[in-house]
Amino acid sequence: MEDFKKRSRKKGLPPGTLVYIGEKRGDGVRISVIDYDSETLREKEAVHVEECFPFKMEKSTTWINVDGLHKKEILECLGKNYDLHPLTLEDIMNTHQRPKVEDFGNYLYIVLKMIYLHPGDSTIITEQVSLILGENFVMTFQEREGDVFDPIRQRIKEGKGSVRKMHADYLAYCLIDSIVDNYFSILERYDEQIDNLEDQLLGVPANSLLNRIYAIKREVISLRKAVWPLREVVSLLERLETRLIEKKTRAYLRDIYDHAIQVVDTVDTYREIISGMHDLYLSNVSNRMNEIMKILTIIATIFIPITFIAGIYGMNFEFMPEIHWKLGYPVVWGIMITMAALMLAYFRKNDWL
Repeated sequence: MEDFKKRSRKKGLPPGTLVYIGEKRGDGVRISVIDYDSETLREKEAVHVEECFPFKMEKSTTWINVDGLHKKEILECLGKNYDLHPLTLEDIMNTHQRPKVEDFGNYLYIVLKMIYLHPGDSTIITEQVSLILGENFVMTFQEREGDVFDPIRQRIKEGKGSVRKMHADYLAYCLIDSIVDNYFSILERYDEQIDNLEDQLLGVPANSLLNRIYAIKREVISLRKAVWPLREVVSLLERLETRLIEKKTRAYLRDIYDHAIQVVDTVDTYREIISGMHDLYLSNVSNRMNEIMKILTIIATIFIPITFIAGIYGMNFEFMPEIHWKLGYPVVWGIMITMAALMLAYFRKNDWL
């Protein structure tokens, strides 16, 4: 519901109007630039967005990363210099987009959901990443500082792998692949949590266990919403007829597609397991309640005839022979104990205990 409230800010505005729909992650906007080819490497932190403009004319590959989307002036400057469509800029600031890919001719606009663990408290962070692939540049737009791209940056700096020898489309593949590979780290975390929950379900389930099951179920559903459209995005990138993606890069995209299928299948499996755990929890609670009710019923059943006997001798009639009988009290106790023992034996014989 909160997402719809944020979207209502754009009510009545014309298409292409830049309105940031998301949480303000910080006061400033950080722009980093990495420009490279097989022989050279330049890296800088841009204080002003205009410092990125000269790289447009370079034949080398340029990666421009923007952390922070709440200042529309920066996006407007980048969009004007790199000929980005106003609807693309609008979608970048709308951080509740579904993963997708759009072909604008001179560039591709790709939306993905980046999911990773917060380094401080290990909470799961879901963030939209907008990626623009041009002929000799890649732009990434993130809501906050911190991402899963550090291994890519390290490979570029050290010249390892093929990234320095390939073009911008291969860099875009590396970034997408890094996002998808990090999904497996999240899945490993859920796998451990599910194993722990299963162990607790085999014992006596605590009341707090149901809340944990619901919490994990909600997280898995959110994860599924993020990764389910990923198959379509990667499949479309592989089949898209565009000069921006070379033939040799499409083979790598097929590998990402296989990984995306595996992630989606795993998420669906976890969702089914968690639903089964929820049913098992309710079944265990119901069985425990049945056991308790069975014990209480047996106790009540045993005491019904005993109470009946005690009630008769508690009426205090004057002419009751057993009252004046010396052995009356122990005999009545014996009768009550014998009846209780016979009833317990009968219950055990019929496997009611």
